[in-house]
Amino acid sequence: MFNSSIPFHLSLPVISIPHVNVSFPPAIYWLSILPVAILLLQFHRPQVRPQGCRKLGLSPAQSNLRDEYDPKYTQGVPSTQRDEQGRPAWRIKALFTFPIKSCAEVELDVADVVATGLAHDRQFCFAEYITPSPSPSSQPSQQQQPYWTARTMRDGEFSKLALIRPEIWVPDPTAPDYAPDLDEVRSHGVLIVHYPRVPRNTLHALLLRCAASLHLLPTELSFTVPLIPPSPTRYPSTAVKIWKDIPLAWDYGEHLPPSLRAFLTANSGGRTRGPITLFRAHPAHPREIFRCAPRKEDVGFQPVTAFADAYPLHLLNLASVRDVARRCVGDIPRLSVRRFRANVLVQGPPAFAEDAWKRIRVCGPAVVGTGEGLEIYASCRTMRCKLPNVDPDTGVRHPAEPDRTLKSYRRIDPGDYSNAALGMQLVPVAREFTLRVGDAVEVLETGEHFYIKMLAPGEKVEGV
Repeated sequence: MFNSSIPFHLSLPVISIPHVNVSFPPAIYWLSILPVAILLLQFHRPQVRPQGCRKLGLSPAQSNLRDEYDPKYTQGVPSTQRDEQGRPAWRIKALFTFPIKSCAEVELDVADVVATGLAHDRQFCFAEYITPSPSPSSQPSQQQQPYWTARTMRDGEFSKLALIRPEIWVPDPTAPDYAPDLDEVRSHGVLIVHYPRVPRNTLHALLLRCAASLHLLPTELSFTVPLIPPSPTRYPSTAVKIWKDIPLAWDYGEHLPPSLRAFLTANSGGRTRGPITLFRAHPAHPREIFRCAPRKEDVGFQPVTAFADAYPLHLLNLASVRDVARRCVGDIPRLSVRRFRANVLVQGPPAFAEDAWKRIRVCGPAVVGTGEGLEIYASCRTMRCKLPNVDPDTGVRHPAEPDRTLKSYRRIDPGDYSNAALGMQLVPVAREFTLRVGDAVEVLETGEHFYIKMLAPGEKVEGV
């Protein structure tokens, strides 16, 4: 209890100026930090959990890649071997879906597979509106028209896409606030897209760092989009160029905050960029796959994909990545498999054994060798660009590695000796099934591969 009989003295700090002593009352201090507090409140938007939904994915503490640098993964083991826990030696180690092309992954223990690949994989992509410069020698009717083109980490100025972190939230009937008429439920869930804050100036950067270090302000901003438009007419269907394809997709541009554009264009070096938007793949307009994919008469359907480069699934062998890693350890001491952005990571096979796979079977550990499971075509090798040079944790592009190392010894495919190969492109024989970490991998057929490069619409290659 406060004792009023004891004298109470308020000690005020004194600023000494020659011949002048000035005492500042506490109010001055509060007034001095008021602008900072207002700034923090202005930018602080606490995230609200989407109603009636649950988040998909593993936390970093749960990741199946926690031991990816263990030396045991540098060597292969016999396919018939089982580990000390009775698990098949050749098995799925980790699963990843990438909701937005070239952005961060969501790691899963169990993944549903749909016609276009893993559920939610590469269903979104960022794009830039390009207005071609007019050619003085061309007639107006011959001038190239403006168009939307997908942007990825292949574009050096968009390496920071790696730092955009999507969260997948799906309806959960067991959630206490679930209701079938919720917008989040009617849209089959939502994608929450997180991205780093971009300071406006040096002082702003200092304030943001201070606030983040004191846990007063998150280091990221976010916005939310529906996984599927609740109304098919809500968003315009717009053509977007992705490599040589030009599918129709839903334009989600109305959801993009200006601060996201500031983040995406921060490395443009003063060059004026076109408008930026986010596209959502339209289920009625998938990209059909031909080239090295199995024929329709073989699997009963024409393989398709959304915004993936070319095929529904991408597989990597951990031993192969570790072989690449040891060769460029001087430049990149810890080369993560995450740089290569695969959907399915397998452990067990020797390095590059997958180069010759033509067909594999994935099955539960209990039915290995029984013929049960799902058959998957290994359609072709994955031909590598410089995208893996980007560190997924920093968004910084290494000037040479691992591209230089890969090209020094992995230009092995007779269909494209100019690029290195690492990983396999897969086409399942079923359109819907489920993959699980720990599923066994059995090789059904091996043989030669010949990579067929991407074709433009209507372009033909003999035998394709």
